[in-house]
Amino acid sequence: MKIEQIYTGCLAEAAYYIESNGEAAIIDPLREVQPYMKKAKDAGATIKYIFETHFHADFVSGHIDLASQSGATIIYGPTAKTTFESHIATDGEEFRIGDLTIKALHTPGHTPESTTYLLSDKDGRPYCIFSGDTLFIGDVGRPDLVQKGTQSMEEMAGTLYDSLHSKILGLPDHVLVYPAHGAGSACGKHMSKETFDTLGHQKEVNYALNTASREDFITQVTAGILPPPQYFAKNAAINKNGYESFAQVRKKGLIPMNAEDFEGTVNHTGGLILDTRDPQEFAKGFIPSSINIGLGGQFAPWVGALITDLQQPLLLIVDEGKAEEAITRLARVGYDNTIGYLEGGIDAWTAAGKDVDTIASVPVAEFEEIFAADPQVNVLDVRKHGEYETGHLEFTLPRPLDYINDWTSEINTSKTYYIHCAGGYRSMIAASILKARGVENVIDIAGGYAAIKSSGLKRTDSLTAAN
Repeated sequence: MKIEQIYTGCLAEAAYYIESNGEAAIIDPLREVQPYMKKAKDAGATIKYIFETHFHADFVSGHIDLASQSGATIIYGPTAKTTFESHIATDGEEFRIGDLTIKALHTPGHTPESTTYLLSDKDGRPYCIFSGDTLFIGDVGRPDLVQKGTQSMEEMAGTLYDSLHSKILGLPDHVLVYPAHGAGSACGKHMSKETFDTLGHQKEVNYALNTASREDFITQVTAGILPPPQYFAKNAAINKNGYESFAQVRKKGLIPMNAEDFEGTVNHTGGLILDTRDPQEFAKGFIPSSINIGLGGQFAPWVGALITDLQQPLLLIVDEGKAEEAITRLARVGYDNTIGYLEGGIDAWTAAGKDVDTIASVPVAEFEEIFAADPQVNVLDVRKHGEYETGHLEFTLPRPLDYINDWTSEINTSKTYYIHCAGGYRSMIAASILKARGVENVIDIAGGYAAIKSSGLKRTDSLTAAN
């Protein structure tokens, strides 16, 4: 028996490779499926099943491509309806993989079709569960993502409580819990940095498994839930209805262009220039109106949160050798319309005599002097609400990056704005978007709040963290 967790940090997503006696199964695969195909080929195994725990909202699954290339059957839980060929399991239905048995346990609550898969060893003993977004390490799935459903968030939370208590909590304590996500995912609010645990330990430490009653569970699980990123509903629909093959997406996007062709394509298509370089490198010089979302951070989730049109043509600025990685990570969240990249990067642009823009960055010590001279300066704190509540400069305006498309209308394009986040990644995203929208005077505070905490600037650090 082989069980391998394949964890992708930038998405905080876990897929699983299961193998026994020449047969294999994949659970919740990512969009690019060659790594799974290679694992099976190297082991001399045939991929028999692709198990989906639910219609994922935060990424586009590779189930359709993987089924096409491997001949495996796609399995969804009860109530799921797809427009492609799949097997809809009944509650309690069992599937054999070599000597192993996988049993579908219908566990609605996160979504109506959410299903947990219980794996038993060759002797029929429960070994682990693949819990999808039903049960995380330290948390449970958010109950507010029903697509065109009739149940409220509170009703779905109650359903989730019933699922946990009727299908999961009665399993032996030694059973391992393998969830679909870890810390950093927007699918929950208290997820641990650990990516698996025993069910027995989760019964002790997971707040959602220790509520006093069904009503208490509903209250605690629904408290403090922020609106989901705008791409969630779109990704769920893609997973349900199908998509273009990743091979075609890669082919369409992996087109190198010289500076003239790149500029002409931008003008002809209305394409968005997405600069994926390090934020500080971007600040030194970039193509006017381009947006910086660095590959070094949570690239795909931020693209999904901020670029509202999945069909938007994208043209990339990348470091050498990074074009395919950027295209792949965009496709993971449904952005399939990359149409090329600038060969030679920003150096090729400047060598062609094209204009560049810059974003100023000031160290905290210099900002202290600026503030002393003018206490009325405009400072935007673009961290998440919970981060702001745990500590912030008293005179800052809380403007979370997640909702920049809602609050940019409040910005006066003639004024100067200083921007910071925790360390500099998100503030440069915000600065680039404001610049592209006509705010000329945006200045990054270098080092973000991490550097500000070491300064003499007056802060409020005593508030309790918001969930």
